[in-house]
Amino acid sequence: MRILFAGGGTAGHINPALAIAGYIKEKEPDAQILYVGAKGGMEERLVPSAGYDFRSITISGFQRSLSFRNLVKNGKTVARLFTSTVEARRILREFHPDICVGTGGYVSGPVIREAMRLGIPSVIHEQNAFPGVTNKMLSKKADRTMLAVADAQKHLSPAARCVLTGNPVRQEVIRTDRKAARAKLGLDSRPLILSFGGSLGARKINEAVAELLVQSAKSGRYQHIHGYGQWGKWFPDLLLEKGLDVKGRKEMDIREYIGNMPDCLAAADLVICRAGAITLSELQAVGRASILIPSPNVAENHQFHNAMAMVDRGAAEMIEEKNLTGEGLCRKVQELFSQQGKIETLAENAKKMAIPDSCDRIYRMIREILNQPPAD
Repeated sequence: MRILFAGGGTAGHINPALAIAGYIKEKEPDAQILYVGAKGGMEERLVPSAGYDFRSITISGFQRSLSFRNLVKNGKTVARLFTSTVEARRILREFHPDICVGTGGYVSGPVIREAMRLGIPSVIHEQNAFPGVTNKMLSKKADRTMLAVADAQKHLSPAARCVLTGNPVRQEVIRTDRKAARAKLGLDSRPLILSFGGSLGARKINEAVAELLVQSAKSGRYQHIHGYGQWGKWFPDLLLEKGLDVKGRKEMDIREYIGNMPDCLAAADLVICRAGAITLSELQAVGRASILIPSPNVAENHQFHNAMAMVDRGAAEMIEEKNLTGEGLCRKVQELFSQQGKIETLAENAKKMAIPDSCDRIYRMIREILNQPPAD
């Protein structure tokens, strides 16, 4: 089987493709896989390091705010819509895929659209509760539109052939044992609060968590792991300004980047984080209570819709960033742990939303479209 993946721009579009590709290679080691991404995108680094062949096309997205500089950029984007189609057609004809899989981002537009024109079976995967512009357009003619959240279907064309597959989740997240993880992290019996704002960090989350840590140091009720991110190197100094020195405090693990996320998720009792699609799927997979703080700086405000999909099902609490304060976060954490069974109920409802066999659903659907039996 020859499969071409197209997607990029953010890890949320790249990692699902890599997870699907990895599962297919486990089932069919002889499968040939090619990933097409944007020239200069993070996929140029992530895909080859994962061991897959990579080709790039020159493509960019439209700038929405009005300025002379952005008008010039948008002019280049219009030109690239034509040149990227030519590049995509050349790659498709050279690789001869049996099927194409688009995982979102503007790079998947010309590739999957051209595959459809050439009569190549094509499917797309939408990670968010509110679909992106590219996937909305492609869903009208795709052989299947795979959804991570059922709520997304109401935002798509009635012509879209939707199937609920969930988001592919890393197997190490699913398989990590809670008791073993807590022992590895040196935790005691107190609840663990895990907080982070992504690899770059989020200023508002860092500022609010700083106040939470200060209050927690006084009460001694909780243990903490906090990742302040690449742009949050000022965070330890902020804690010192507030009179908190975390050195020597075994219950407070403060670091720039959380490299052992599977262990931290398994060990946590409450997670405070953004509402990116893959993060939420991991929370669901392990069944963790969470306070979600959607980023307001994303296309279509999709993180808010992601968070609401969980909030509406009693699977998470949400604080919009415009309403986020240190005092408010402290109050919310106290409320959750003070209400008997509240943390457990959120965790159970999150677990009910999980689709742990996402990769297998996607693999079997691909084989079904190709009229070929899966390799069991």
